[in-house]
Amino acid sequence: MIKIFIGGKGSGKTKTLVDLVNAAADTSDGSVICIEKGDKLTHTVTYKARLIDTDVYAVEDAQTLYGFLAGILASNNDITDIFVDSALKICGNNTMAFGAMLPQLEKLAENVNLVMTASIPVDECPGSIKRYV
Repeated sequence: MIKIFIGGKGSGKTKTLVDLVNAAADTSDGSVICIEKGDKLTHTVTYKARLIDTDVYAVEDAQTLYGFLAGILASNNDITDIFVDSALKICGNNTMAFGAMLPQLEKLAENVNLVMTASIPVDECPGSIKRYV
């Protein structure tokens, strides 16, 4: 399942995501992964979740984000939840490529709760992304 929180900057998407990460880490019987661009969540995400900075791994577009997520899922069968903060920004703010990646991710993450944030105003959100909101 894929869920995307969209909205403009400062609309509370990251705060909501952090709350969901921490709640999942407290209740999950498996692994919880939180992916971010940069290291701004280091002090807000619980130590029980694995926090990964995409900048360290040169993830800079939709194709490499997809491959990165596929590799993470392939390496650990116990993952229950993956959270991606600033997913659209990780994809170079390319809404077309981001929207095209989502159906592929949906197949890949059939048994995983995948939650992402994307800074895009609701009225500017294309249908390929809005479907997951």
